[in-house]
Amino acid sequence: MREEVKWTDLTRREISGRLAERGTPAGKRAVKRLLKKHGYVRRKARKSRAMGRRHPDRNAQFENFARLKREFLAAGDPVLSMDTKKKELLGNFYRDGRLYTREVIGTFDHDFPSAADGVVIPHGLYDVGRNLGHVNLGTSHDTSQFACDSIERWWERHGRRQYPHAKRLLLLCDGGGSNSASRYVFKEELQELADRLGLEVRVAHYPPYCSKYNPIEHRLFPHVTRACQGVVFHTVQIVKALVEKTKTSKGLAVTVDVIDKAYETGCKCAKGFKQNMRIVFDDLLPKWNYRAVPTAN
Repeated sequence: MREEVKWTDLTRREISGRLAERGTPAGKRAVKRLLKKHGYVRRKARKSRAMGRRHPDRNAQFENFARLKREFLAAGDPVLSMDTKKKELLGNFYRDGRLYTREVIGTFDHDFPSAADGVVIPHGLYDVGRNLGHVNLGTSHDTSQFACDSIERWWERHGRRQYPHAKRLLLLCDGGGSNSASRYVFKEELQELADRLGLEVRVAHYPPYCSKYNPIEHRLFPHVTRACQGVVFHTVQIVKALVEKTKTSKGLAVTVDVIDKAYETGCKCAKGFKQNMRIVFDDLLPKWNYRAVPTAN
Protein backbone atom coordinates (compact mmCIF):
# COMPACT_ATOMS: atom_id res chain seq x y z
CA MET A 1 0.00 0.00 0.00
CA ARG A 2 1.38 3.41 -0.98
CA GLU A 3 1.13 6.03 1.79
CA GLU A 4 0.21 8.82 -0.66
CA VAL A 5 -2.95 6.98 -1.79
CA LYS A 6 -5.86 8.39 0.26
CA TRP A 7 -8.78 6.65 -1.46
CA THR A 8 -9.77 4.27 -4.26
CA ASP A 9 -12.99 3.59 -6.11
CA LEU A 10 -11.85 0.08 -7.13
CA THR A 11 -13.90 -2.88 -5.91
CA ARG A 12 -12.30 -5.75 -4.01
CA ARG A 13 -12.66 -7.89 -7.14
CA GLU A 14 -10.87 -5.26 -9.24
CA ILE A 15 -8.07 -4.93 -6.70
CA SER A 16 -7.70 -8.72 -6.62
CA GLY A 17 -7.45 -8.78 -10.43
CA ARG A 18 -4.79 -6.08 -10.52
CA LEU A 19 -2.73 -7.85 -7.86
CA ALA A 20 -2.93 -11.05 -9.88
CA GLU A 21 -1.74 -9.19 -12.99
CA ARG A 22 1.33 -8.03 -11.03
CA GLY A 23 2.17 -11.54 -9.83
CA THR A 24 0.66 -11.29 -6.33
CA PRO A 25 -2.59 -13.27 -6.44
CA ALA A 26 -4.99 -12.50 -3.59
CA GLY A 27 -8.65 -13.37 -3.20
CA LYS A 28 -11.40 -10.90 -2.28
CA ARG A 29 -11.28 -11.92 1.38
CA ALA A 30 -7.55 -11.31 1.52
CA VAL A 31 -8.06 -7.91 -0.12
CA LYS A 32 -10.71 -7.09 2.47
CA ARG A 33 -8.29 -7.92 5.31
CA LEU A 34 -5.54 -5.85 3.69
CA LEU A 35 -7.82 -2.82 3.27
CA LYS A 36 -8.89 -3.02 6.90
CA LYS A 37 -5.29 -3.43 8.07
CA HIS A 38 -4.21 -0.25 6.28
CA GLY A 39 -7.21 1.83 7.42
CA TYR A 40 -9.33 1.79 4.26
CA VAL A 41 -13.03 1.71 5.14
CA ARG A 42 -16.10 2.84 3.18
CA ARG A 43 -16.88 6.46 3.94
CA LYS A 44 -18.97 9.27 2.54
CA ALA A 45 -17.46 12.66 1.85
CA ARG A 46 -18.27 15.10 4.65
CA LYS A 47 -19.16 18.75 4.19
CA SER A 48 -16.73 20.09 6.78
CA ARG A 49 -14.53 22.62 5.00
CA ALA A 50 -15.78 26.18 4.78
CA MET A 51 -15.73 27.80 1.34
CA GLY A 52 -14.22 31.19 0.78
CA ARG A 53 -12.22 33.26 3.20
CA ARG A 54 -13.22 33.60 6.81
CA HIS A 55 -15.02 36.92 7.12
CA PRO A 56 -13.12 39.26 9.46
CA ASP A 57 -16.34 40.22 11.29
CA ARG A 58 -17.58 36.65 11.72
CA ASN A 59 -16.69 36.32 15.43
CA ALA A 60 -18.08 39.75 16.25
CA GLN A 61 -21.40 38.85 14.67
CA PHE A 62 -21.63 35.53 16.49
CA GLU A 63 -20.96 37.29 19.77
CA ASN A 64 -23.73 39.70 18.81
CA PHE A 65 -26.07 36.75 18.15
CA ALA A 66 -25.38 35.37 21.61
CA ARG A 67 -26.02 38.73 23.25
CA LEU A 68 -29.26 39.36 21.36
CA LYS A 69 -30.63 35.89 22.07
CA ARG A 70 -29.88 36.20 25.78
CA GLU A 71 -31.52 39.61 25.90
CA PHE A 72 -34.69 38.62 24.05
CA LEU A 73 -35.16 35.25 25.74
CA ALA A 74 -34.62 36.74 29.21
CA ALA A 75 -37.30 39.36 28.43
CA GLY A 76 -39.75 36.71 27.19
CA ASP A 77 -39.69 38.04 23.63
CA PRO A 78 -39.78 35.72 20.60
CA VAL A 79 -36.56 34.67 18.85
CA LEU A 80 -37.28 33.20 15.41
CA SER A 81 -34.81 31.40 13.19
CA MET A 82 -36.00 31.74 9.58
CA ASP A 83 -35.18 30.11 6.25
CA THR A 84 -36.71 28.56 3.13
CA LYS A 85 -36.32 24.89 2.19
CA LYS A 86 -35.77 23.79 -1.39
CA LYS A 87 -38.72 24.23 -3.74
CA GLU A 88 -40.48 20.94 -4.57
CA LEU A 89 -42.48 20.04 -7.67
CA LEU A 90 -46.01 18.75 -7.23
CA GLY A 91 -46.83 15.66 -9.24
CA ASN A 92 -45.63 12.13 -9.83
CA PHE A 93 -41.93 12.90 -9.27
CA TYR A 94 -39.28 10.80 -7.56
CA ARG A 95 -38.32 11.75 -4.01
CA ASP A 96 -35.42 10.34 -2.06
CA GLY A 97 -36.15 7.96 0.81
CA ARG A 98 -37.57 4.50 1.43
CA LEU A 99 -41.03 3.34 2.50
CA TYR A 100 -42.64 0.02 3.36
CA THR A 101 -44.69 -0.76 0.25
CA ARG A 102 -46.34 -3.86 -1.24
CA GLU A 103 -45.20 -2.93 -4.74
CA VAL A 104 -42.76 -0.58 -6.44
CA ILE A 105 -43.97 3.03 -6.68
CA GLY A 106 -43.50 4.23 -10.26
CA THR A 107 -42.64 7.89 -10.86
CA PHE A 108 -41.60 9.96 -13.86
CA ASP A 109 -38.03 9.34 -15.00
CA HIS A 110 -37.35 13.08 -15.42
CA ASP A 111 -38.16 16.07 -13.22
CA PHE A 112 -39.41 18.47 -15.87
CA PRO A 113 -41.21 21.51 -14.35
CA SER A 114 -43.49 21.56 -17.40
CA ALA A 115 -44.97 18.23 -16.24
CA ALA A 116 -45.65 19.48 -12.70
CA ASP A 117 -49.04 20.33 -11.24
CA GLY A 118 -47.48 23.22 -9.36
CA VAL A 119 -44.80 23.89 -6.79
CA VAL A 120 -44.56 24.00 -3.02
CA ILE A 121 -42.13 26.31 -1.22
CA PRO A 122 -41.68 25.50 2.49
CA HIS A 123 -40.82 28.64 4.47
CA GLY A 124 -39.83 27.74 8.01
CA LEU A 125 -39.84 29.62 11.30
CA TYR A 126 -38.27 28.01 14.35
CA ASP A 127 -39.11 29.41 17.79
CA VAL A 128 -35.78 29.09 19.61
CA GLY A 129 -37.20 29.64 23.11
CA ARG A 130 -40.12 27.22 22.85
CA ASN A 131 -38.66 24.56 20.52
CA LEU A 132 -41.62 24.94 18.19
CA GLY A 133 -41.62 25.04 14.42
CA HIS A 134 -44.01 26.59 11.94
CA VAL A 135 -43.90 26.02 8.19
CA ASN A 136 -45.84 28.05 5.62
CA LEU A 137 -46.21 26.29 2.29
CA GLY A 138 -46.14 28.77 -0.58
CA THR A 139 -47.41 27.86 -4.02
CA SER A 140 -45.96 30.74 -6.04
CA HIS A 141 -42.47 32.27 -5.63
CA ASP A 142 -40.01 32.78 -2.77
CA THR A 143 -39.98 36.57 -2.58
CA SER A 144 -39.40 39.13 0.16
CA GLN A 145 -43.15 39.72 0.36
CA PHE A 146 -43.74 35.99 0.82
CA ALA A 147 -41.14 35.86 3.61
CA CYS A 148 -42.80 38.75 5.48
CA ASP A 149 -46.29 37.34 4.91
CA SER A 150 -45.01 34.08 6.40
CA ILE A 151 -43.85 35.89 9.55
CA GLU A 152 -47.20 37.65 9.78
CA ARG A 153 -49.08 34.35 9.43
CA TRP A 154 -47.05 32.86 12.28
CA TRP A 155 -47.69 35.90 14.50
CA GLU A 156 -51.43 36.01 13.86
CA ARG A 157 -51.96 32.24 14.24
CA HIS A 158 -49.49 31.50 17.06
CA GLY A 159 -47.12 34.27 18.15
CA ARG A 160 -49.75 36.73 19.39
CA ARG A 161 -51.22 34.08 21.70
CA GLN A 162 -47.87 32.67 22.86
CA TYR A 163 -46.32 36.10 23.45
CA PRO A 164 -49.23 38.35 24.50
CA HIS A 165 -46.97 41.03 26.02
CA ALA A 166 -44.30 41.11 23.32
CA LYS A 167 -43.49 44.45 21.69
CA ARG A 168 -40.64 43.14 19.57
CA LEU A 169 -39.25 40.00 17.95
CA LEU A 170 -35.81 38.90 16.80
CA LEU A 171 -35.22 37.27 13.41
CA LEU A 172 -32.11 35.17 12.80
CA CYS A 173 -31.65 34.59 9.08
CA ASP A 174 -29.16 34.05 6.30
CA GLY A 175 -27.77 36.92 4.29
CA GLY A 176 -29.18 35.88 0.91
CA GLY A 177 -32.37 34.76 -0.79
CA SER A 178 -35.73 36.40 -0.17
CA ASN A 179 -34.42 37.91 3.10
CA SER A 180 -31.14 39.13 1.65
CA ALA A 181 -29.16 41.57 3.76
CA SER A 182 -28.48 43.66 0.66
CA ARG A 183 -32.05 43.80 -0.70
CA TYR A 184 -33.88 47.05 -0.01
CA VAL A 185 -37.13 45.44 -1.11
CA PHE A 186 -36.84 43.10 1.90
CA LYS A 187 -36.32 46.08 4.21
CA GLU A 188 -39.35 47.80 2.69
CA GLU A 189 -41.52 44.72 3.24
CA LEU A 190 -40.12 44.41 6.75
CA GLN A 191 -41.06 48.00 7.56
CA GLU A 192 -44.61 47.42 6.32
CA LEU A 193 -44.76 44.24 8.40
CA ALA A 194 -43.68 46.10 11.55
CA ASP A 195 -46.38 48.71 10.91
CA ARG A 196 -49.09 46.06 10.42
CA LEU A 197 -48.16 44.08 13.52
CA GLY A 198 -47.25 47.01 15.76
CA LEU A 199 -44.02 45.15 16.62
CA GLU A 200 -40.41 46.17 16.42
CA VAL A 201 -38.73 43.59 14.17
CA ARG A 202 -35.00 43.22 14.79
CA VAL A 203 -32.99 41.35 12.17
CA ALA A 204 -29.58 39.70 12.59
CA HIS A 205 -28.06 38.09 9.48
CA TYR A 206 -25.51 35.30 9.46
CA PRO A 207 -22.16 36.13 7.83
CA PRO A 208 -21.29 34.59 4.43
CA TYR A 209 -20.81 30.79 4.48
CA CYS A 210 -22.29 30.50 7.98
CA SER A 211 -25.89 29.55 7.20
CA LYS A 212 -25.36 26.05 8.64
CA TYR A 213 -25.21 27.66 12.11
CA ASN A 214 -28.74 29.04 11.77
CA PRO A 215 -30.74 27.04 14.39
CA ILE A 216 -33.49 26.14 11.92
CA GLU A 217 -30.97 24.18 9.84
CA HIS A 218 -30.40 21.57 12.56
CA ARG A 219 -33.38 21.99 14.91
CA LEU A 220 -36.25 21.87 12.38
CA PHE A 221 -35.45 21.17 8.74
CA PRO A 222 -33.74 17.75 9.16
CA HIS A 223 -36.76 16.47 11.06
CA VAL A 224 -39.15 17.84 8.42
CA THR A 225 -37.09 16.07 5.75
CA ARG A 226 -37.30 12.81 7.68
CA ALA A 227 -41.08 13.10 8.08
CA CYS A 228 -41.49 13.56 4.31
CA GLN A 229 -38.90 11.09 2.99
CA GLY A 230 -39.91 8.83 0.14
CA VAL A 231 -43.47 10.13 -0.22
CA VAL A 232 -44.49 11.50 -3.61
CA PHE A 233 -45.79 15.07 -3.35
CA HIS A 234 -48.93 14.81 -5.45
CA THR A 235 -50.71 17.74 -3.75
CA VAL A 236 -50.04 20.55 -1.28
CA GLN A 237 -52.38 18.89 1.20
CA ILE A 238 -50.22 15.76 1.23
CA VAL A 239 -47.17 17.90 1.98
CA LYS A 240 -49.06 19.71 4.74
CA ALA A 241 -50.14 16.45 6.40
CA LEU A 242 -46.60 15.06 6.28
CA VAL A 243 -44.91 18.17 7.71
CA GLU A 244 -47.48 18.28 10.53
CA LYS A 245 -46.27 14.84 11.62
CA THR A 246 -42.80 16.22 12.38
CA LYS A 247 -41.79 15.71 16.00
CA THR A 248 -38.81 14.70 18.11
CA SER A 249 -38.20 13.08 21.49
CA LYS A 250 -37.06 16.50 22.73
CA GLY A 251 -40.57 17.90 22.29
CA LEU A 252 -40.41 19.59 18.89
CA ALA A 253 -43.86 20.12 17.37
CA VAL A 254 -44.64 21.72 14.01
CA THR A 255 -47.67 23.60 12.74
CA VAL A 256 -48.32 24.16 9.04
CA ASP A 257 -50.32 26.62 6.93
CA VAL A 258 -50.72 27.07 3.20
CA ILE A 259 -50.22 30.49 1.61
CA ASP A 260 -51.69 30.26 -1.88
CA LYS A 261 -51.19 33.93 -2.73
CA ALA A 262 -49.47 34.71 -6.05
CA TYR A 263 -46.21 36.66 -5.75
CA GLU A 264 -44.42 38.58 -8.49
CA THR A 265 -40.68 38.24 -8.94
CA GLY A 266 -38.29 41.05 -9.83
CA CYS A 267 -40.05 43.65 -7.67
CA LYS A 268 -38.13 46.75 -6.61
CA CYS A 269 -38.65 49.01 -3.65
CA ALA A 270 -40.78 52.11 -4.06
CA LYS A 271 -39.22 55.25 -5.45
CA GLY A 272 -37.65 57.28 -2.66
CA PHE A 273 -37.65 54.43 -0.12
CA LYS A 274 -33.86 54.37 0.23
CA GLN A 275 -33.77 58.09 0.98
CA ASN A 276 -36.73 58.09 3.40
CA MET A 277 -36.71 54.62 4.97
CA ARG A 278 -37.22 54.33 8.71
CA ILE A 279 -35.03 51.28 9.17
CA VAL A 280 -32.70 51.83 12.14
CA PHE A 281 -29.22 50.40 11.54
CA ASP A 282 -27.03 49.32 14.46
CA ASP A 283 -23.66 50.91 15.05
CA LEU A 284 -22.18 47.41 15.17
CA LEU A 285 -22.06 45.77 11.73
CA PRO A 286 -25.05 47.74 10.35
CA LYS A 287 -25.21 45.69 7.14
CA TRP A 288 -26.22 42.62 9.17
CA ASN A 289 -28.04 44.21 12.13
CA TYR A 290 -30.99 46.58 11.98
CA ARG A 291 -34.53 47.22 13.23
CA ALA A 292 -37.85 47.95 11.60
CA VAL A 293 -39.71 50.16 14.07
CA PRO A 294 -43.52 50.55 13.73
CA THR A 295 -44.82 54.01 12.89
CA ALA A 296 -46.66 54.35 16.20
CA ASN A 297 -43.36 54.15 18.03
